[in-house]
Parts: sequence; C-alpha cells; structure tokens
Amino acid sequence: QVQLVESGGGLVQPGGSLRLSCAAPVLIFSIYDMGWYRQAPGKQRELVAVRSSGGSTNYADSVKGRFTISRDNTKNTMYLQMNSLRPEDTAVYYCNANRPPRAYWGQGTQVTVSS
Repeated sequence: QVQLVESGGGLVQPGGSLRLSCAAPVLIFSIYDMGWYRQAPGKQRELVAVRSSGGSTNYADSVKGRFTISRDNTKNTMYLQMNSLRPEDTAVYYCNANRPPRAYWGQGTQVTVSS
C-alpha cells in the first residue's frame, strides 16, 4: 500500500502564504511524476502544478507566478509554496504520484482563504 502523506493546509487571509508538504516512499518519489491537484466544492478536481521525474514543471494558469512546486530529495518530500493566496484558491489539495498505468493519491488537505 503506497501512502502519500500531506500536511500544511489551514486557514489564511487573502494575500497570505502557505506551504504544503507531501512525503512519499523513496521509490515512488524517485521515478514518478509528482504533482498537486485541488478540488473546490461543486467543482472537478484540477491540476495545480506538476513536476516530472525529469525535473520539468508545469503550472495551471491561475497559479503561475504565485505557486512554486519543489522537492527535497533528502527527505523524499514534495512541496507547494503558495503565495498571494486568493479566496478562489480555497479547495482540498491532493498530492499525486503518477507513472502510467499507476497513480497514487494523498488523503487531501484543506486550504481555506478567507478574511
């Protein structure tokens, strides 16, 4: 059973920052594409940012320039630094590890942006 363990969500005011973390098993972390998705109430899950096993990154247009995906290989942990948060960023954020035909998901962490 592969477990992706997320942390770092919470309540933040508009304009604030949060950092999400996702810890993965070393084999998954080293060869899978790792990314973050989010799902707001009543909406479909959407890609936020992804970092391929080769190191390339891709971001949703709505978060470009505000969010940064990164990784610490010594800790087998992926991060999502979220700055200049907006109310529309409110969602459950999910860590994803993908290497077709397999994909794994974290349990999700709530991010709420509200004054």
